[in-house]
Amino acid sequence: MEQMCPDTTTSPSQQYQPGDTEVLLIEDDPNDAELFLYALKKHYPAGRVKVVRDGPEALEYLLVTGISAEHEPARRLALILLDIKMPKMDGFEVLARIKSDPRTKIIPVVIFSSSSLERDVATAYKLGANSYVTKPVNFEQFTETVRLLMLYWLKLNVR
Repeated sequence: MEQMCPDTTTSPSQQYQPGDTEVLLIEDDPNDAELFLYALKKHYPAGRVKVVRDGPEALEYLLVTGISAEHEPARRLALILLDIKMPKMDGFEVLARIKSDPRTKIIPVVIFSSSSLERDVATAYKLGANSYVTKPVNFEQFTETVRLLMLYWLKLNVR
Protein backbone atom coordinates (compact mmCIF):
# COMPACT_ATOMS: atom_id res chain seq x y z
CA MET A 1 0.00 0.00 0.00
CA GLU A 2 1.67 3.22 -1.13
CA GLN A 3 0.80 6.91 -1.31
CA MET A 4 2.69 9.84 -2.90
CA CYS A 5 4.87 12.35 -0.88
CA PRO A 6 6.16 15.81 -1.81
CA ASP A 7 9.77 16.26 -2.89
CA THR A 8 11.44 17.44 0.29
CA THR A 9 15.07 17.41 -0.69
CA THR A 10 17.32 20.40 -0.96
CA SER A 11 20.10 19.21 -3.25
CA PRO A 12 20.25 17.24 -6.51
CA SER A 13 22.40 14.54 -4.89
CA GLN A 14 19.58 13.80 -2.45
CA GLN A 15 16.72 14.12 -4.92
CA TYR A 16 14.22 11.28 -4.82
CA GLN A 17 13.19 9.69 -8.08
CA PRO A 18 9.52 9.18 -8.96
CA GLY A 19 8.29 5.96 -7.42
CA ASP A 20 10.69 6.12 -4.48
CA THR A 21 9.26 5.39 -1.05
CA GLU A 22 9.85 8.25 1.34
CA VAL A 23 8.12 6.97 4.49
CA LEU A 24 7.99 3.44 5.85
CA LEU A 25 5.12 2.81 8.27
CA ILE A 26 5.56 -0.31 10.40
CA GLU A 27 2.12 -0.83 11.90
CA ASP A 28 0.22 -4.02 12.67
CA ASP A 29 -3.16 -2.38 13.36
CA PRO A 30 -4.97 -1.93 10.02
CA ASN A 31 -7.20 0.80 11.48
CA ASP A 32 -4.21 2.88 12.61
CA ALA A 33 -2.48 2.33 9.26
CA GLU A 34 -5.61 3.41 7.38
CA LEU A 35 -6.00 6.49 9.58
CA PHE A 36 -2.34 7.40 9.01
CA LEU A 37 -2.77 7.05 5.23
CA TYR A 38 -5.93 9.17 5.36
CA ALA A 39 -4.14 11.92 7.29
CA LEU A 40 -1.15 11.77 4.96
CA LYS A 41 -3.34 11.99 1.87
CA LYS A 42 -5.23 14.92 3.39
CA HIS A 43 -2.09 16.95 4.12
CA TYR A 44 0.40 15.56 1.57
CA PRO A 45 -1.68 14.27 -1.35
CA ALA A 46 1.44 13.49 -3.40
CA GLY A 47 3.08 11.63 -0.48
CA ARG A 48 4.45 8.09 -0.72
CA VAL A 49 4.23 5.58 2.09
CA LYS A 50 5.06 1.90 2.24
CA VAL A 51 3.11 0.05 4.93
CA VAL A 52 4.37 -3.20 6.42
CA ARG A 53 2.46 -5.12 9.09
CA ASP A 54 5.15 -6.56 11.38
CA GLY A 55 8.83 -6.58 12.29
CA PRO A 56 9.97 -9.47 10.08
CA GLU A 57 8.22 -7.92 7.06
CA ALA A 58 9.88 -4.57 7.81
CA LEU A 59 13.35 -6.08 8.07
CA GLU A 60 12.77 -8.12 4.93
CA TYR A 61 11.79 -4.94 3.09
CA LEU A 62 14.67 -2.90 4.49
CA LEU A 63 17.50 -5.41 4.45
CA VAL A 64 16.86 -8.33 2.14
CA THR A 65 14.56 -8.13 -0.86
CA GLY A 66 13.09 -4.67 -0.67
CA ILE A 67 14.75 -1.33 -1.14
CA SER A 68 18.25 -2.43 -0.21
CA ALA A 69 18.20 -5.03 -2.97
CA GLU A 70 18.29 -2.19 -5.51
CA HIS A 71 19.32 0.96 -3.61
CA GLU A 72 20.68 2.17 -0.34
CA PRO A 73 17.70 2.39 2.05
CA ALA A 74 18.96 5.68 3.49
CA ARG A 75 18.70 7.32 0.06
CA ARG A 76 15.14 6.09 -0.45
CA LEU A 77 13.62 6.64 2.97
CA ALA A 78 13.19 9.99 4.66
CA LEU A 79 11.52 8.46 7.71
CA ILE A 80 10.48 5.25 9.42
CA LEU A 81 7.43 5.34 11.69
CA LEU A 82 7.49 2.34 14.01
CA ASP A 83 4.89 0.90 16.35
CA ILE A 84 6.17 -0.89 19.46
CA LYS A 85 3.59 -3.51 20.25
CA MET A 86 3.45 -5.87 17.28
CA PRO A 87 3.17 -9.62 16.82
CA LYS A 88 6.15 -11.77 15.81
CA MET A 89 8.76 -9.14 16.75
CA ASP A 90 8.26 -6.03 18.84
CA GLY A 91 9.24 -2.57 17.71
CA PHE A 92 12.21 -2.41 20.05
CA GLU A 93 13.85 -5.40 18.36
CA VAL A 94 13.11 -3.89 14.94
CA LEU A 95 14.59 -0.56 16.07
CA ALA A 96 17.74 -2.26 17.39
CA ARG A 97 18.20 -4.09 14.06
CA ILE A 98 17.64 -0.92 12.01
CA LYS A 99 20.11 1.10 14.08
CA SER A 100 22.76 -1.65 14.07
CA ASP A 101 22.85 -2.09 10.29
CA PRO A 102 25.15 0.32 8.42
CA ARG A 103 22.67 0.51 5.51
CA THR A 104 19.81 1.76 7.68
CA LYS A 105 21.26 3.28 10.85
CA ILE A 106 21.07 6.89 9.59
CA ILE A 107 17.38 6.72 8.62
CA PRO A 108 15.35 8.68 11.19
CA VAL A 109 13.07 6.40 13.19
CA VAL A 110 10.07 7.84 15.01
CA ILE A 111 8.31 5.58 17.47
CA PHE A 112 4.60 6.11 16.87
CA SER A 113 2.90 4.13 19.60
CA SER A 114 -0.16 4.08 21.82
CA SER A 115 2.16 3.47 24.78
CA SER A 116 3.21 6.44 26.87
CA LEU A 117 4.99 4.36 29.50
CA GLU A 118 8.18 6.00 30.69
CA ARG A 119 10.12 2.74 30.34
CA ASP A 120 9.03 2.41 26.69
CA VAL A 121 10.14 5.96 25.93
CA ALA A 122 13.49 5.40 27.68
CA THR A 123 14.06 2.09 25.90
CA ALA A 124 13.28 3.62 22.52
CA TYR A 125 15.78 6.43 22.97
CA LYS A 126 18.40 4.05 24.36
CA LEU A 127 18.07 1.94 21.20
CA GLY A 128 18.49 4.97 18.92
CA ALA A 129 15.00 6.31 18.19
CA ASN A 130 15.09 9.85 16.84
CA SER A 131 11.73 10.75 18.34
CA TYR A 132 8.88 9.22 20.34
CA VAL A 133 5.28 10.25 19.67
CA THR A 134 2.24 8.86 21.44
CA LYS A 135 -0.66 8.20 19.06
CA PRO A 136 -3.61 10.39 19.92
CA VAL A 137 -6.94 8.57 20.28
CA ASN A 138 -8.95 11.53 18.99
CA PHE A 139 -9.38 11.57 15.19
CA GLU A 140 -8.61 15.28 14.73
CA GLN A 141 -5.60 15.11 17.03
CA PHE A 142 -4.33 12.02 15.21
CA THR A 143 -4.51 13.69 11.80
CA GLU A 144 -2.91 16.87 13.15
CA THR A 145 -0.10 14.82 14.71
CA VAL A 146 0.56 13.12 11.37
CA ARG A 147 0.54 16.53 9.64
CA LEU A 148 3.08 17.90 12.11
CA LEU A 149 5.29 14.80 11.90
CA MET A 150 5.38 15.01 8.13
CA LEU A 151 5.95 18.76 8.19
CA TYR A 152 8.97 18.37 10.43
CA TRP A 153 10.54 15.19 9.05
CA LEU A 154 9.80 15.75 5.34
CA LYS A 155 9.98 19.53 5.04
CA LEU A 156 11.89 21.17 7.90
CA ASN A 157 14.43 18.53 8.87
CA VAL A 158 17.63 18.80 6.83
CA ARG A 159 18.85 15.48 5.41
